[in-house]
Amino acid sequence: MTAPPWAAIAAARHDPQACRDPLRLCGVVVGSVARAAPAALLLSLAPWLRWGPQGWSADGTPGELSRGFEPLNEALRERGLITGWRNERFDIAPPSGGPALAWIERAAARFWGTLTLGAHANGYLADAAGRPTHLWIAVRSATKPTDPGRLDNLVGGGVPAGQTPFEALVREGWEEAGLDESAMRRSVQGRAGHTASPASVIEIQRPLPDCAGLGWQWERVHAWDLRLEAGVQPRNQDGEVAALHLLTVEDALARVEAAEMTVDAALVTLDFALRHRLLAPTQAHELADALAPLRVGPLQFSSMPA
Repeated sequence: MTAPPWAAIAAARHDPQACRDPLRLCGVVVGSVARAAPAALLLSLAPWLRWGPQGWSADGTPGELSRGFEPLNEALRERGLITGWRNERFDIAPPSGGPALAWIERAAARFWGTLTLGAHANGYLADAAGRPTHLWIAVRSATKPTDPGRLDNLVGGGVPAGQTPFEALVREGWEEAGLDESAMRRSVQGRAGHTASPASVIEIQRPLPDCAGLGWQWERVHAWDLRLEAGVQPRNQDGEVAALHLLTVEDALARVEAAEMTVDAALVTLDFALRHRLLAPTQAHELADALAPLRVGPLQFSSMPA
């Protein structure tokens, strides 16, 4: 494994300060806005927003801010500046933790560059010694609003408002792979064994073509390992997965090398290979150094008060 697999790492390590201005709510930096965004339009649609040399800012209670963002984001959607509308609420929360400061439509998080959470699981088979031999890989539906047709982890999705990453993982386990809650809780392995602790949390910062080219992904992906028995056949339930393939670890890593996976899934798969010592020592050392800046603590949001 040489440079190509690490293209996902390079893609995930962009600095928003190069092309975006900070977004502060109640004095806390919670996101960013592209400098190419139409500032005059935003200020005309939302007089409660402020713009100046330090970027964008607003103050208010969580309810007030949420009610302000709702019509603003609808107006931006009508103008084609927010794309891939999902009718799903995501929290806007302080990056250092604490209660959410507001909530917004999921698709709008890309326009405002706010921190979101993801929950992924590497579904794998192991030999008698516990060494992973195969990975279940999903093919995303061609109708998905993001990364249609690309390869993904067995379980993966965003964490909506009001859920923890593990709760989202359990939900996605059923929707994407037909695994019920008891199966998920029995099979998920973390640092402390059979617990709900993620094996890794990986932070992504990168520009996206979403939102008329103004999109930005700032996400912390909580990754778990999901050990399945050889006879278990995952089955998609929600139509968002076109197919599920059981690949050898070597074949799965080759798909990463060929850039066939989403950036999120590629990072989670590389992290899996590193943690389970599936790479040659030199490759593992180089990958560990490259991946280290993206590994962050298992911080989780507290949901916004009702």
